[in-house]
Amino acid sequence: MEKIALITDTAADLHEDIIKKYNIEILPFRIIYRDREYKDKLEITPQEVYDNFKIEVPTSSLPSMQDTEDLLTKLENEGYTHAIIITLSSGLSGIYNSVKLVSENHPNLNIHVYDSRSISMGEGILAEKCGEMIAQGMSYADIVNEIPRIRDKVHLFFVVGTLEYLKKGGRIGKVSGTIAELLNIKPIIGVDKNDGKYYTYDKVRGRKQSLNRLLELAKETLDKKKCKLYIMHGDALEESKKVYDVISTHENVVEGFFGGQISPVAGVHSGPGLVGLILVEE
Repeated sequence: MEKIALITDTAADLHEDIIKKYNIEILPFRIIYRDREYKDKLEITPQEVYDNFKIEVPTSSLPSMQDTEDLLTKLENEGYTHAIIITLSSGLSGIYNSVKLVSENHPNLNIHVYDSRSISMGEGILAEKCGEMIAQGMSYADIVNEIPRIRDKVHLFFVVGTLEYLKKGGRIGKVSGTIAELLNIKPIIGVDKNDGKYYTYDKVRGRKQSLNRLLELAKETLDKKKCKLYIMHGDALEESKKVYDVISTHENVVEGFFGGQISPVAGVHSGPGLVGLILVEE
């Protein structure tokens, strides 16, 4: 009989209630300062990272291979026969390749590592849906086949307060980023479903216009499809609440979730002022 474990990472921004409900194992990214290191979300909160930006902007690193090794060994010892691992996009991080490498050391576990090609709840919703399917008693093979179909129903866009942090992290070209900053151009950023990298979906001028464009994007999707709504933010609580309050009233929002702060590992690269929109087609 199959006993299926479910694993994701801290960039998935899953709420603690969901983690407990579906017994999801979480691999923590690492937040690295000059003289100290923390496990993402376990030893440092998103707000602590943002509050410290004035003093030092940390770097981030993958979950340690030893953490992954220890977790898979633990699952084997607990009698699991299969494991499904949902990772942050390989276009943004090396975690997918790292986990694949470690999983080869565990031939007694049937392991499927899935590259979400997404971030935050765009990744998290895949883990949550896998949890639902495991709870329903679906087979490992059927769940693995279903994950790409769910991924195709996810729409994710976000705006940032400044391009400075995306430039520093190499997520956006320094020259184009500097010119955009000078002209006060605010890109609407998505994650490409093919390569999992950030791309500019649209450009507008000014913060207010960028938030209005996010509302328009939500309406364009919701006018055609019934969706679950998730709003996330990076040190932009009030603005993200206003966005949520507007979008959640749309008649095709079947459920709305105000998800709160994104993980520190994402916040390091996006900086303060992020407002994220995730729509999942029903």
